[in-house]
Amino acid sequence: MPDPNAENVDIADVDAEVEAGASGDKGQITVRVVFALPEKQYVKDLSLTAGASVQDAIDASGLVDKIEDLVVDPKMVGIFGAKVPLVQVLKNGDRVEIYRPLIADPKEARRQRAVRQAQSDE
Repeated sequence: MPDPNAENVDIADVDAEVEAGASGDKGQITVRVVFALPEKQYVKDLSLTAGASVQDAIDASGLVDKIEDLVVDPKMVGIFGAKVPLVQVLKNGDRVEIYRPLIADPKEARRQRAVRQAQSDE
């Protein structure tokens, strides 16, 4: 769940190209690329040529250059929460998401919480 107090960083304003893409230009699509850290969310709206891929959108966003230590794992990208390959062709209005690796195994974290809860109940 995103932190409601986190800072949202729009790394570029929606420009005339994006507005043109949203207005129905058949050769262009409008997409959004997002990446979230615990303290910040990065958002980049783009206008791309129809037929562009997830990789094209990530490259055009400039996020890899802007965010220190960001390495895009090809298995950790998605569109609206569904993992997709980097070669996935985008549709107008798609939100490309770059996921961070898990810092803890969810099963192990649940086990540890259960142990702590059992100890506090004693």
